[in-house]
Amino acid sequence: MLIYVPAAAVFLLFCIKVARERRKVGNAILLGLSLVFALAGSLLLLAERRPELARNISFALAAVVTLGIVTLASFLLVNGVGMVRREGFGLGNLLSLLSGAGLVALLGLVAAAVAVRDPFLTAAAAATAAVAGYAGFLFLCFLGYALVYGRLPLNRKADFVVVLGSGLTDGSTVPPLLAQRLERGRAMHEKITARGGHPVLIASGGQGTDEELPESHAMAAYLVDRGFPATSVACEDRSTSTEQNLRFSRKIMEEARPGYRCVIVTSNYHVLRAAVTARREGVRGNVVGSRTAPYFWPSAAIREFVALSVTYWRTNVAMCLALLLGGAVLYLLH
Repeated sequence: MLIYVPAAAVFLLFCIKVARERRKVGNAILLGLSLVFALAGSLLLLAERRPELARNISFALAAVVTLGIVTLASFLLVNGVGMVRREGFGLGNLLSLLSGAGLVALLGLVAAAVAVRDPFLTAAAAATAAVAGYAGFLFLCFLGYALVYGRLPLNRKADFVVVLGSGLTDGSTVPPLLAQRLERGRAMHEKITARGGHPVLIASGGQGTDEELPESHAMAAYLVDRGFPATSVACEDRSTSTEQNLRFSRKIMEEARPGYRCVIVTSNYHVLRAAVTARREGVRGNVVGSRTAPYFWPSAAIREFVALSVTYWRTNVAMCLALLLGGAVLYLLH
């Protein structure tokens, strides 16, 4: 069973890393690699013992992957059209539509390369598929670890519950997405209080150019109007981004209670990026997510993945350039 040693070693490293600091993107990569090594080990072991069956399973997996890409492309196109109809033509709202179109273009390029058998087209298709495969692997790692992260236990004692803003409707109204965050924040506050704690809920959000008041003030009013004690709410009203939400909230918490612990509340699609940002901003706390409308989730998840990829752009650009260079070498060696 030595063939499973790489998978076991990587998974053990993943567990150690999570125990030390769960808010790292590297944890997602380690989890994905451990699963890839385990699958590769299983196929190699099967090929050694039952070659014909291993060959059939490999062909079946290839067919499943191809079918999955076609299905995913179709889903993203349909979801993208629905997203644009509901939310408008903003770039963030177009991400699922653009991703679906990109997958269709990739399939078309690969099909053309197989049919034409032109060396340049084959190399271009191989390089493009490699870059897409790299991005797809990272995205699956992102989704998988986001699911794991959201189910890891939280510190039972926290001094603050920080609810991140997401924008107001009509300049002053808390929209459903933000209301879900506030309700999850209220639930976390009640849970900590039931355990004997005395947490303060920090509503975090500044005033946008199209808003009549700071977002945090509308958030606090929403809670107080629904029976939440006004003495347990504080407002952070200078931020205009997730980074600033966490940075300015951290200053409030450090001034009020050095050595604090907190729970950060955002939407479920935003949990992992918020956790990574919290680590980078030095915030002492982990993140929980609130429910998001199903139609909104695909574009939002892609947007979060793109934002995380941009955060680590040097590594990603280097990997993509290496894969494209491999395509060029393939063409030159043909």
